[in-house]
Amino acid sequence: MARYARGVVLFAALAIAAGYAWVDWNKSGPGDGLNSRLWQPDPAFGYWHPTRFYQYDGQMSGQFKGEECIACHEALTPGIVADWRASRHSAPKGRASVTCEACHGNDHAKIRMPDRTVCAGCHARQHDEFLDERRFGFPSHALAMERAVDAPHFADKPKAEVTACLQCHSVAEKCDSCHTRHRFSAAEARRPEACMTCHSGPPHPDDDTYFASAHGKRYLADADKTDWSKPLAKGNYTTPTCAYCHMAGGKHQVADKAIWKFGLLQVNPLTSNNEVKRKQWVAVCADCHPADWSRQRLAEMDAERKRAWAKLNATEATLRGLRGAGLLHPNVKERPPYPLDKPGTWFARERIGYYDGQASAFYNVSPIERDYFEMWYFANLGAYKGAAHGSPGHVGQGHAGMDMAKQDIQARAKALEQQDKPPAAGRWWLEGEYTKHNREQN
Repeated sequence: MARYARGVVLFAALAIAAGYAWVDWNKSGPGDGLNSRLWQPDPAFGYWHPTRFYQYDGQMSGQFKGEECIACHEALTPGIVADWRASRHSAPKGRASVTCEACHGNDHAKIRMPDRTVCAGCHARQHDEFLDERRFGFPSHALAMERAVDAPHFADKPKAEVTACLQCHSVAEKCDSCHTRHRFSAAEARRPEACMTCHSGPPHPDDDTYFASAHGKRYLADADKTDWSKPLAKGNYTTPTCAYCHMAGGKHQVADKAIWKFGLLQVNPLTSNNEVKRKQWVAVCADCHPADWSRQRLAEMDAERKRAWAKLNATEATLRGLRGAGLLHPNVKERPPYPLDKPGTWFARERIGYYDGQASAFYNVSPIERDYFEMWYFANLGAYKGAAHGSPGHVGQGHAGMDMAKQDIQARAKALEQQDKPPAAGRWWLEGEYTKHNREQN
């Protein structure tokens, strides 16, 4: 028995070691992430993930001091120099100017594109706070790059379709997503527009819901009269903004107070962890509102989420019933496999729900599945963001969209259940121009 137990322990240890080795091997390809061996970067990746991909083209060589860089670039790129001259780097209090070589290096043949680790050389506290956000899991800025490059569709689809994803997800690797180069202005980053470069559009309509709220309207009225150079502290601002609420006190973390995980995942809002986050939110809101009023707003958001997930779960159950009866058309054998899956994989199933449901955005699915995806990913998120940002109009609009989708999906499900047999899907689902291009160009 002891020998058997030792064998089991040894086998488990070897399996774990092999698993780590397999992951490391997969990450060692020309791309990045878990599927790095299956794709290669475009040149733009050098700007979005500089440590991994930036390579200088070698047009210039020699070692230069900052003053020499400035003298040359005033002719070549005067806008960059003007931004630097307007920054605190050009004239910091109590120390010498932070010039080009501090961030880019002084050897032009080995010039570097700064990433967050370069900024950490002087801004260690902000960098450490940012990295610490990883402990909250997805979604978070600190894990945004992994979220993109580890996704199967990122490696499977043509780069023309997914390259732009990194324009926002690069926030995990460099600081100029919020503090635009070369000014790196904290005042600029404190304004909502800095966040809304990425936080906009149907999946995360933070811009629409914020500007439709009382907070957003107050911002539009007071923005030009506000001194944005002041720290994010109580009494400095009369207008709540993205940074004031989500980065209280200037702390470089956003995910630390997230209760509902972006609205995509059903959670228990009353866990001990979420109770701590509620107290944090009430403390932020208490800068302007009574604590009881703030708690009531959080309770209203909980109620909205409860209503939303009741609709989503009922609709998802309808789709799972169709899948169990083999009534989804085209079925999994009549459509291209999900990214990185092999055609004809044993036990392949149509993917429905949070962990697999996003497949509906990235490969051919039946119309009824796509409608559920849009219900969950667009209408649902519109309602959630409206509840979170104080825009009741968006809450009503989102729930109206979910109600309409739910009714339509249930009606079509009944029609599918009443038909004798789904019609055969055409071969074009598997051999169409898009599928052929994907297979040949990736």
